[in-house]
Amino acid sequence: MDNENIKGKYIWGLLRLGLGWTFFWAFIDKVWGLGFGTVAGKGWIDGVSPTFGFLKFATIGPFKEFYQGLAGNPIVDYLFMAGCLGIGIAFILGVGMRIACVSGVLMYVFMYTAGFIPPAHNPFLDEHIINAFLLIGLTLVGSGQWLGLGGWWANTSLVKKLPFLK
Repeated sequence: MDNENIKGKYIWGLLRLGLGWTFFWAFIDKVWGLGFGTVAGKGWIDGVSPTFGFLKFATIGPFKEFYQGLAGNPIVDYLFMAGCLGIGIAFILGVGMRIACVSGVLMYVFMYTAGFIPPAHNPFLDEHIINAFLLIGLTLVGSGQWLGLGGWWANTSLVKKLPFLK
């Protein structure tokens, strides 16, 4: 394998780790309210809904009423937090990336439509769509094998029996 190919694989691995960390960090900050994206003392552990503020006050555009109707719903909170944790861990470790990819793409599409106001912003492409494609690309190239446990995971008897877990 040539040196350029090896460098490319490490770049894919680093991108995977970076996106995994963004999901995992969102989970950590929203659970404990560390004062970054979530106000200190307003974490999930303090009894504050991790989705209420965004869904109630930051949603705009044609889907605003739909998302505002979900604000503070405990099931939505649980699904969002489970998604952030699961996607983050899967991408950091490089395992279970197919399910994490589908979940992450759905999450990004929801975030994109929650703030969709054409033509004030680019009506077609923003960071949520770019990141969704990046998740797909990271999964398709098998980036879990580089700087991750994806190679080992793919060879387990569980994944051989149920390949959608790859």
